[in-house]
Amino acid sequence: MKLPHFSSRQLDTFAAVAELRSFTAAAKRVSLTASAVSQMIAELETAVGFRLFDRSTRKVTLSSAGKEFLASAHTALRHMRLAEAAAADIRNRAAGVVRVAAPMVIASVILPEAISTYQQRQPNVVVRIHDVAVEQLIDSVTSGDVDLAIGPDRAVGNEVTRVALFSSPWVLWCASSHPLAKHRRLRWSDLKDQPLVAAGRDHELSVAKMQLSLSDEERITPVEVVGNISTALGIARSGLAATLAPAYVQALAKPLGLIQRRVIDPETIRHVCLYQPTQRVASPTAEGFSEHIIEWLPRWIRTSQTRKRK
Repeated sequence: MKLPHFSSRQLDTFAAVAELRSFTAAAKRVSLTASAVSQMIAELETAVGFRLFDRSTRKVTLSSAGKEFLASAHTALRHMRLAEAAAADIRNRAAGVVRVAAPMVIASVILPEAISTYQQRQPNVVVRIHDVAVEQLIDSVTSGDVDLAIGPDRAVGNEVTRVALFSSPWVLWCASSHPLAKHRRLRWSDLKDQPLVAAGRDHELSVAKMQLSLSDEERITPVEVVGNISTALGIARSGLAATLAPAYVQALAKPLGLIQRRVIDPETIRHVCLYQPTQRVASPTAEGFSEHIIEWLPRWIRTSQTRKRK
C-alpha cells in the first residue's frame, strides 16, 4: 500500500486551524507565518485530494470532508507523538530491551542484582538474561543472539571486544568437616589424595591449567566432572568431595555452609570480562546497561569481599 504524502507538521497545522478557526491564530501556535500556514494547508489538501476548509473573508470553517478527516488526523498525531516519545526514551537509554549472556553463577546471582540497581534509574529498560555455558559466550555475541555477554576471560577475534571487569582467585570449596578445612592455605600437594569434583568442561580445563608447573606425579585429576557448579557445590556440602571454583561463587557456596581455602604455588586468578560486538552498532539502551555494568560490577565485588572479611 502506498504511503500518504503528508507530514506530521502538516497534520499538526491542520488540527490547529480546525480548532482555532483562524490561520493567524494557528500560525502563532505552530510558530509559522500565516502565509506559511496557508501554503501548508494547500499542500495537505493536494495530498489528500479534497478541500479541508471553506474559506471566506470573515471566517474559516471545516468542510464536510475536513470534519471526517479531522478525527483520523488526531489519531495519527497521537501515534506520532507516542513514536517520538519512544524514540526519545531509546535515545536517552530510558527504554528498550537488552539481552545479556552469562554463565550460571553470574546469571543467577550477580546479574539480577545489577539489573535491579539499574532499573531504579531506568525502570522502562528490560534486561533479558540468557544463561549459557562459558564455551558459548563469545559465539552468542558474534551471532547476534545477545547484545553483550559477561563471563570468564576468553580469546576474542575481530568481531568481539573485551573489557576487563574484575578478578577473582580460584579457591577450594569444602564442608567445614572436610580434612582440608583446618588449613588456612593449601598447596597443590595437599590436594593430591583428596577427591575433587569439577563443574563442567570449563572448570576441568581451568584445573588443568593451574597445574601446568607441576610434575606428572604432583598433578591431580578430578574424580568426577558434573555439568553444573551447583551440583559440584552440593557434592562438596555432603563431604563426598571438595571442588575448585572462583571465589565469587560464594553467593551460592556460603548458604550451603561451605568454606573457601586459597590454593597457592601456583595461585590462579580468574578474570571476568564484558564482551560486546564490534561489527554491529549497539543500541543506546545496550550501551547504557554496559556502562552500568562496567561501573557497578567491580564495586559490587569489592563490597562482597569486604562483607566476606567481616
